[in-house]
Parts: sequence; C-alpha cells; structure tokens
Amino acid sequence: MFRLSLLAAVGAAAFLLLPRVESRADKDDDKEKGFVTIFDGKTLKGWKVSAKSGHSGASKNKSGGKWVVEDGALIGSQDIPGNGGIIITEKLYGDFEVALEMKNDFGPDSGLFLRSNDKGQAYQAMIDYYPGGNLMGIYGEGIGGFTARNYDFGGKPGEIKVSDKSTFPLPIKPGKWAEFWKHGEWNELRARITKNPPSITTWIKGVKFMEFTADKKHMPDKGGIALQVHGGGDFTKQFVRYRKIRVKELE
Repeated sequence: MFRLSLLAAVGAAAFLLLPRVESRADKDDDKEKGFVTIFDGKTLKGWKVSAKSGHSGASKNKSGGKWVVEDGALIGSQDIPGNGGIIITEKLYGDFEVALEMKNDFGPDSGLFLRSNDKGQAYQAMIDYYPGGNLMGIYGEGIGGFTARNYDFGGKPGEIKVSDKSTFPLPIKPGKWAEFWKHGEWNELRARITKNPPSITTWIKGVKFMEFTADKKHMPDKGGIALQVHGGGDFTKQFVRYRKIRVKELE
C-alpha cells in the first residue's frame, strides 16, 4: 500500500510538471475574447428599425420591413411587397469586428452594414444571397456603389463562379464551395473595419474572403451596425435570419 501511494504521488507530481497542450477549444475561446453580445436572442433591445433608406419606398418610408425575434434568431422580411429597410444598433461603433451566424433563404437580398447611419448609407459586407449575388464582398451602400468581390453565386446556393472584379484571390475553389458552405444551416460571417479611410476584412466560417481599403473617407469615424432587408420584388414570404451577433471594439 505504501509503494502504491508513493507511485501515485510521484505520478501526480509528474503530471503537474508536464507542459499544457493547447486544445482547439482553447484557441476558440481566445479568438472570442473581448467580444460582447449585442443581440440577446429574445428582444430587439439595443436595436431600432429605420424606414429612412431607399428600400422603404413602397411604404413611403413609413415602415422599415418586418423584424421579429423567434427561436433565438433575428428574422427579417418585407412587410408589404417591395418594402424593406434596416435594423440598426442604437450604439455607434468606430473600429470594430462583428460576427454573426446567418441562415437566410436563397432569394432575399440582405447585407451587414458597417458604420451605417439610419438612412442606410454604409460600408456593406455583402449578404446578397441570390443567383448572381455574393457573400462578404464589399459594397458602398449609398456612398458610391463601389464593389470588391471575387465570386458570384450560380443558380443555387451550392454553386459559385470566380469573378474578375477583384484582385483578392478566391480562397475556396468553386468545386469545393458546396462542401464548405452549408445552405439551410447556420454559417458564421465576420467583418472588421478600422481607420478612416477604412480598411475592411471579411471572413466566412473563419476563412478570409476579402480585404479592401477605401480610397477616401465616405462616412464618419463612427456609425451603427445594421442588417438589411432589400426593397423591390415581393419577398414577403422569404426571410433573412441572424443570431449570435457579437462585436469587439478595437483600439
């Protein structure tokens, strides 16, 4: 018994002296340090709907689309045919990184707006989830319409083709896209904006998809984070869905 106790003590001491192996979970935790949840999954607290953008013209700018919370997700749609709008944070942000999970229908046009005002003028990380659209390219929403994108959707969400509209290389081969992007499931999108004129970087599921630097200051140093339901057409029966929205303010 004495020998067994001695061996156990020696073994325990040796274990304590072993170098700690960093796990994938540790790395994931480190990656999320400093992020703050800005959507509680239950209410629209901290957010406001704006009907001031051109996407709310069908209601004569009286409503900004329909935004509700269901099953922990922020869900948007047109409230009447052709009428969309934006939902924007009450707080303004300067340099920051924002992350969220998205599970939209394939058809409605949306977007993640960075440094947005309530008129919907912003640097947009694109969520154009429809044939010919793009995820996480950059678009000057109401500020010149400049575009940086490196692929376009085909006729279905599992199909993309390389675009020649950007010098930033496409990180995923078109033939591998269907394995990478899972339609009908929650997929993470992420964008970072710093400085002014801003530099913007975007990721899809941790893979960098775009780097862009604006040629001049198009917007103030701070603005809201917004999500969009595009106007036009009739998308009252199709929806955009977002959850786990969080932001990290940068020095």
